Amino acid sequence: MTRYLKLAALVSAVALAACSLAPHYEAPEAPVAAQYQTQGPWTVASPADQLDRAGWWKLYKEPELDDLEQRLIANNPDLSAALFHYEQSQAYIRQVKSQMYPQVSAAGNLQRERESDTRPLRSPTGPTDYNSATLGVEVDYEVDLWGRVRDSVAASKDEGQASKADLASTQLSLEIELARSYIDLRGLDQQIQLIEATQEAYQKALDLTRNRHGAGIVSGLDVARASNQLSSVQSELTQIRARRALLEHAVAVLVGASPSEFQLAPGTDSIALPVIPVGVPSTLLQRRPDVAAAERRIAAANSKIGVARAAYFPTLTLSAQGGVQSSVLGNLLSLSSSYWAIGPSLAVYLLDGGKRRAQLDSAKEATAEAGARYRSVVLTSFRQVEDNLTLLDDLGTATNQQQDAANAAQTALNLALARYQRGAVSYLDVVEAQSAELEAQRSVIALRTQQLDANVDLIHALGGGWTTDDLKAG
Repeated sequence: MTRYLKLAALVSAVALAACSLAPHYEAPEAPVAAQYQTQGPWTVASPADQLDRAGWWKLYKEPELDDLEQRLIANNPDLSAALFHYEQSQAYIRQVKSQMYPQVSAAGNLQRERESDTRPLRSPTGPTDYNSATLGVEVDYEVDLWGRVRDSVAASKDEGQASKADLASTQLSLEIELARSYIDLRGLDQQIQLIEATQEAYQKALDLTRNRHGAGIVSGLDVARASNQLSSVQSELTQIRARRALLEHAVAVLVGASPSEFQLAPGTDSIALPVIPVGVPSTLLQRRPDVAAAERRIAAANSKIGVARAAYFPTLTLSAQGGVQSSVLGNLLSLSSSYWAIGPSLAVYLLDGGKRRAQLDSAKEATAEAGARYRSVVLTSFRQVEDNLTLLDDLGTATNQQQDAANAAQTALNLALARYQRGAVSYLDVVEAQSAELEAQRSVIALRTQQLDANVDLIHALGGGWTTDDLKAG
């Protein structure tokens, strides 16, 4: 038995020194520019600057948004589902790592047996009926000569890190969706405020035309036109309130609340456009959880090539078993009832119909697929940053231009009303000026909201303060 123990120790030492059959892993190269094409006064180019992952939304200085984001993190069901999926991956890592240790099993058996009288080679002197009691322990250990177990563990760890990055990506996407919904809702609040004020102005204009019509100064056509303007703006107000209600319902679901019991009070204060620390393109690959997840899946697929290659080589298992066995229960624990066996076993496929070749080819192609998906995610991430930088720049210019147009439209409306009261123009001129002024003011609000949305989307494109260091934590 001592000889077998020495053999087991020797084989274990060889296993520890064995090398993995997985290819040497390096993350695929991706095209990285020296700087982003679009820059603006609302960005910071220093790569040392970083968004705060724990509360990037605080850049907007909206306490209500901060409260909603905290409620999302605590109560959102989709985020909880992603967390449970991540916990599953951690349990799977522990499951795979268990293969690195000896497997110990115990069994007990107690039964009454009867042998067939016509059993081949039955001893004529042996009993026909007898008791059988067995109590034993077995230890099995697969010696990882070819790195199959270690590559399996490495693949499971890489998949676990990918799941952790997926969790971060899901959380960031939900946080971004909530921030956009909040900003869009506040934009609708501003539109509602504008249209309510416009409704009051149109009501006064209608009263004016009615008075002038009553005095015989203008025809009923002016009254009809003023009434049409008022009804149209009332309809727009109803439609916008409906859109706001739908957004409010969406926010309720994001924070884990019932839409029937959730209300968000109107707010019309403008949200300032914050400065976003963009950094340089070379840092983006460390700041996006979806990029990290794609890269970790390449590493996992690469390790599985080693697992597939190891299947070509023999599997060495060290086994030991022992216990007691007797036909008399009273003698079960006596020394004479003991038994044991120890020794290695070697197993290898001789013919498998091409199964191992197909498994190896599949592992290689899976690695190539993961690499292609990684490059796609990288290119998409750069595109999203450039898209939102461009939007911020162009929308900023467009907003300023539209504000000038709104100011001019307001002046035109004031002049049209003054000239109408003097009888210099028809009410049709007033109607056209009113429509142009309302549309111009609404466009200003819409453009500012779009610019804030692009600002939030830029944070999303930059990873929301996440870094690959978060994969190593926890």
